[in-house]
Amino acid sequence: MRRTPLLFGLVLLATPAQAGSRSEYVTMMLQAFAAKVECPGTDVVYQDLLQKAQEMQQPDGTTEQVRKAIAYVHTGGKMGERPDNALMQEVAIATRTTDLDQRRVGMTTWCETQKAKLAGFIRAKN
Repeated sequence: MRRTPLLFGLVLLATPAQAGSRSEYVTMMLQAFAAKVECPGTDVVYQDLLQKAQEMQQPDGTTEQVRKAIAYVHTGGKMGERPDNALMQEVAIATRTTDLDQRRVGMTTWCETQKAKLAGFIRAKN
């Protein structure tokens, strides 16, 4: 049991530097789509997600890969495309942390926080 945190830390250290920034991007995208679903009157600005991927120096196609991976994971494989194992793990971790945040602060507070945090990626529906 004590070896688990050590092993987890070693895995994180062995992960390439790019994976950290992709994980951050995956979490941001997942939170944007979660806000669209969970927060009334909210929509995602897909073009701004593409721009953010470029700013974060993500490879071309990352936004679409992540979108499809999120759809795949959250629909039990009925939508999207099965991602590679690393991306699937990143989506799973982002999902768990987002779910924990929602439970911890409550959905109303979470939605308000996301509106400020993701201001460039989500907006009020027209």
